[in-house]
Formats: sequence, C-alpha cells, structure tokens
Amino acid sequence: MTSLDLFRLDGQTAVVVGGAGGLGAAMARGLAEAGAAVAVADRNAGQAKLVADGIAQAGSRALAVEVDVADRPSVEGMTARVEDELGAIDVLVNSAGVTHRSPAADFPEAQWHRVLAVNLTGVFLGCQIVGRRMIARRRGRIVNIASIAGRIGLSGTVAYAASKGGVVMLTRALAVEWAPHNVRVNAIAPSWFESNIGDLIHREPGYAERAMRRVPVGRMGKPDELIGAALYLASEASGMVTGHVLAVDGGTLAS
Repeated sequence: MTSLDLFRLDGQTAVVVGGAGGLGAAMARGLAEAGAAVAVADRNAGQAKLVADGIAQAGSRALAVEVDVADRPSVEGMTARVEDELGAIDVLVNSAGVTHRSPAADFPEAQWHRVLAVNLTGVFLGCQIVGRRMIARRRGRIVNIASIAGRIGLSGTVAYAASKGGVVMLTRALAVEWAPHNVRVNAIAPSWFESNIGDLIHREPGYAERAMRRVPVGRMGKPDELIGAALYLASEASGMVTGHVLAVDGGTLAS
C-alpha cells in the first residue's frame, strides 16, 4: 500500500448529511472521487438529487435521500435506505446546519430551538443511529462539521456558537467512548466559507469586511478547500486520529 492508497475509500459507503449545500456537496464529490459510494442526504430533496446525479454522471455510485436531521424516524429511515441500496455505512459526515443572526438580548427563542435542533440534536441523532451500526461491525468513521464559532466568541451568533461548541464536545465525548469499538469520531471547524450560511455575512453592511480582518489569509474559504480535511478524517490516512477538531480557517484561530 502506498501513502496515497491510505486516502482511498474503494468499496466503502459514505453518507453526507446536508449534502445538498455548498460544503456538503463538495465533500460528497470528494469522497466519491476517492472511491466511495455516496448517499447525499438533505432536507432539500431536489437539490440532493442534483448533487447525486452529478456524482453518478462522473462514474460513481450515488443516492439522494430526503432527511430531516432533527427527526429521529427520518434519520432512521435514511439510514435503513442507504444500507439497503448502498450497503453498510463506513463513513458519516454530519454537515447540515442553519443559523440566525441577532443580538443575544433580543434573540428569538423559536430561532434558538431551531438552530440547536438542526446543528446539535441533528448531529447527535446521526451519530447515535449510524454509530450503533458501526459499533456492531467494529468499524466506522464519523466527521462532524463544527465551526470556529464553537471555539471563539463571535457576536450575534449566540445559538450558532452554542450549537457548534456542543458539536465540538459531542465529538470528543463520542471519540473517547467509541474508540474501543474501532469507531473514530472527529470534527472540522471551518471559518467563513462560500456556502449558504457563509453567504449571510454579505447581508449585513460591513460584516464581511470585519470578518475578513480576523482571517490572516484575507478571504473566505472555497467549498473544495474542505475536501482534503474531510477525506483525511474519513480514511485510513488518519487511523490514529480521534477526538480531534481540525480547523480549516485560514489561520483565524492562530491569530
């Protein structure tokens, strides 16, 4: 086996939850190019099908699955369908996410519950439901998409920050608990990326400029720049890595 072979996912099945979004779609394509059969799971069934069709046209096996990450029966149904059509799940990427910007003192409680339900409870449900099967087979890799907002304080993002901080600690707790079962759990913490959530910074006058001053490379990340991190954590290249939060942030945390 060569060093490049460590990154291959031939004969394996990967699920990217939130796979219709910019970051999720890029990671789904990257995992497919590494040899995996990929399920693109998302609440937006039409967009998920477009992403899956693109992967299939490029020569890989792909499946689009509609899922509501905050609903247990929906996640269970997604898991069962993927297993029926693509086989046992080797890699789970939890990439679904929403946000709402508002000062904390005026933050709507309904938005608080919505953000936590998708960003944290949704990740927990995916990890638990798919993780049980990985534990039974004594094999699996989980990659949760956190955020630098879960590592540093950012104003106007109280629910998003709380949810992503929760994802960081959920990742670490599961990594410790599931390591004896040969199930590795890691996270990626992006900074501002060109994505559905990242695009929100352009709606608030001056916010994009303030945000980019915190990023040493001076720009937003591109979705394809997340593929390498996802593939590393999803493959045997990171065989001794679990409980890690990999920042893909243009140097933001270092500054």
